[in-house]
Amino acid sequence: MPWKERLIVALDVPDAAQAINVVERLGDDVKIYKVGFELFVSSGPALLQQIHDRGKSIFLDLKFHDIPNTVSKAAVAATRHGVFMFNLHASGGYEMMVRCRDSVEEVCAKENLQKPKIIAVTVLTSFSNESLKSDLCVQHGMKAHVRHLAALTKKAGLDGVVASAQETAIIREHCGKGFLIVTPGIRPSWQPPDDQQRTATPQQAIRDGADYIVMGRAILKHEDPARAIEIISLEMLTA
Repeated sequence: MPWKERLIVALDVPDAAQAINVVERLGDDVKIYKVGFELFVSSGPALLQQIHDRGKSIFLDLKFHDIPNTVSKAAVAATRHGVFMFNLHASGGYEMMVRCRDSVEEVCAKENLQKPKIIAVTVLTSFSNESLKSDLCVQHGMKAHVRHLAALTKKAGLDGVVASAQETAIIREHCGKGFLIVTPGIRPSWQPPDDQQRTATPQQAIRDGADYIVMGRAILKHEDPARAIEIISLEMLTA
């Protein structure tokens, strides 16, 4: 897969006007954009169409986590918006993930829609081993917990997971090829980790088996975002 199809730029901006400005400014250098909580809540579904109108694909990052019926309905709504990929929390459980998958497959068959990639968040990159134990009372360690949730996701028939680059290798070994791994918390050498605990460079993430890497601040806050993407692409290619 070409590097341009593996880089997802997070539109970590507060409104639609700024989001579209980023999309138009970066032009052909970026194929996929991530729309998260802040932007979706401020701008609504209409923004998704504006991004699609510019020939781009969307990763809708709303991390659904609720009872199975509620999540399955939200998944159908996301599918009807034509997003390339969306996510939910693996910790929502097996039944929630299966209901989501089934509902999406059903609506795609009935309405002749393109099926989006459905991926499950394992453990947020803001968590450390210590906070996983103290906050969530998970005692068996980060890698074991992520591996368990990735295996549960695969069993439920979803397309892959969101996980930090530090767990990518173990997921790839345990779940095999063809199981998508999307890695946030990617930081090039010039940027500090900020609120992320489990980070990696683009080169490390790709080398360890990530299919997609998600980057936002490192690009959007750079004085020359296009130059930042050029440097990142070289890191990805050297992996």
